[in-house]
Order: sequence, then C-alpha cells, then structure tokens
Amino acid sequence: MGWLRRLYGKLRLEINEAKSAVSSVFGRKFLGYALWVAKGREVKYKVAAKAIGNFKARIRQLTRRSIGRSISQVVDKLRPYLLGWKAYFGLVQTPGVWRELDEWLRHRLRALQLRHWKRGATIYRELRSLGATHDVARQVSVNGRRWWRGSAKLLNSVLTIAHFDRLGLPRLS
Repeated sequence: MGWLRRLYGKLRLEINEAKSAVSSVFGRKFLGYALWVAKGREVKYKVAAKAIGNFKARIRQLTRRSIGRSISQVVDKLRPYLLGWKAYFGLVQTPGVWRELDEWLRHRLRALQLRHWKRGATIYRELRSLGATHDVARQVSVNGRRWWRGSAKLLNSVLTIAHFDRLGLPRLS
C-alpha cells in the first residue's frame, strides 16, 4: 500500500483509504460487483449485496404507493432505470439473482395495483374484467387492505408476466 501511495503521489492522485486495500479479491466489492469461486475453481461475477439493496431502495422510491399514478406511468418511470441496471450488471453470472429481483419487482407492482383499486368490490370487478375466475377474484378481494399479502400467489394467475410485458416492463431475467 505504501508503494501505491508513492506511485499515485507522483501522479498527483489520492488513494481513498476507506475504500482501498491490498488483499484478496474475494470478499471485496468493486463497482457493485463481487467475485466468487464456482465449481472447478472458476471465478465468476455476481452483484454485490449492497448494490442489490440500493436497487430495491430505488424501486421502492419509484413505486411508492402514496403517489397517485397509474401502473403504466409507474412502468414508464421504471423502464429506464431497469434497462440501465440490467446493462450495467450484464456480466453477472448468477441467473438466480435476476429471477429473484424480477419476481420481487412484479410482486411489488401487483401490490401497487391492488392499492390503486382500494376496495374489495373494485378489486373483484377489475380482476374479473382481466379474466380471473370468480374464486380467485373473491379470495383476493376479501383480503381487503393487505396489499402485499393479497398480491402473492393467487394474483400471479391474473396479473401475469405477459400482462407486465404488455405494459412495457422490461424483464431482468
């Protein structure tokens, strides 16, 4: 580290001591990436945990339930961020992370849609108009104001991935 300080000092550059270290690359984060060893001692890339946390925080900010916007307006706001994030982390070799983030994002949008519909009667009517069976629409609508819980398994059969594709939401996985 001392050698690096002298070298960079000659170039009039400063080393950020909090971020820099001379150590193994494993366990360190670099520009949102982390490295891990797969079978056969092959080194692969993954998204660092902090970057995933920042992604979720940004999505929560863009999909706040208190702002009166339609789902299509929310998707329009999300699209550039999702496309940029996907392009930046395109080297990642962990497809499970993409799938989990994709599922979480769609779950959040389903909860937002239920929140927009608010009342049980409106939820029932809207789900029936989207092609839900009577039983599915009734079970989702009786959950009342439990947006996150109500947007889980049953609603996946109505507000499918294809539904969000039609809205223009890009897929992460």
